[in-house]
Amino acid sequence: MGMRERASWTRARLGRAGPPLDLLTAHFDRHTYAPHAHDEFTVGVTVGGSEVIAYRGGHIHSYPGSIVVLEPGEMHTGGPAAGDGYAYQALYADPALLADGTLGGPPHFRDPVLHDPELAAALRAAHTDISAHPDPLEAESRLPWLLTALAHRHSTARAAGDTVPGAGHIARTVRDRLADELLDPPSLAALATDLGLSRYQLLRSFRTTMGVPPYAWLAQHRVARARRLLESGLRPAEVAGLVGFADQAHLTRWFRRVLGVTPAAYRNSVQDTAG
Repeated sequence: MGMRERASWTRARLGRAGPPLDLLTAHFDRHTYAPHAHDEFTVGVTVGGSEVIAYRGGHIHSYPGSIVVLEPGEMHTGGPAAGDGYAYQALYADPALLADGTLGGPPHFRDPVLHDPELAAALRAAHTDISAHPDPLEAESRLPWLLTALAHRHSTARAAGDTVPGAGHIARTVRDRLADELLDPPSLAALATDLGLSRYQLLRSFRTTMGVPPYAWLAQHRVARARRLLESGLRPAEVAGLVGFADQAHLTRWFRRVLGVTPAAYRNSVQDTAG
C-alpha cells in the first residue's frame, strides 16, 4: 500500500455498557473495495477527492461534503474516481438508530448521495470528536440524534411527533441523575426506558429544556465542580478523575471551552489571589 493508503477504526459505546458503534477514518489513493454488504447502515461524509461506488446496479459518485448512505444488505464497492484518491469518515449504524424518532420501520433512502452541508458538518464534527475520545455519553448524545435528523430530512420515513408532554420534568430528572452519577453516568437508553420514552424523546426533551445535549450539560457541570477543587489547591491531573473526565487533556479541553483558560492557568490565578 502507498504512503497515503491509511484507515483507522474506533469503536464507541452508545452509553454505559451500551451497544458498540464503529467509526472509520480513511484516505485511499488506489484502494478499491471488493463487492460486499453490511448489516448496518453505512453513513459516510466525503472529506477529500472523489469516490465512485457501484450500488443498486449503477454507479454513484461522491465529492467533498457529500453524505453517502448505503442501506443494510446492499452490495457495493468503492474506489477512487480520479487520480487524487478519496478520503472519508464513516460510521456503521444499527438500523434501529435511524428508526428512532420515525414511523414505519427502518427508513429508506432513495438517493444514496445527499447534499446537506449543515448535517454533513455536524456528522464530521461528531465523528472527529468521538474518534479522538470515544466517551459513551457523548457518543450516545450526539450520534443517534444526528442519525434521526438524517432519516427525518432525507428518507421516506415519516417523522414521529416532536412534542413530548412534560419535557421540563423529563429534562430535570435526567439532569439530576447525571449530576448524581457524574463519575459513571447512566446510559440515556436506560434512563429513557425508566421514563417510558424513546431515547429520541429523551434527547428532544433535554435539548429543548436545557439548550444543550446531555453530554455537554454534564461536561459543564463537571467543569463547575473542577473549579471548586482547583480553588482548594488540587492539581488539574488530580481534579480530572475526581469529576469524571477521562484524563487531564479531557478536562482541559472542556475547561477552556467553558471558561476560556486552562485549568492550570485558572488554579494559578486563584492561588495568586488567595496569596
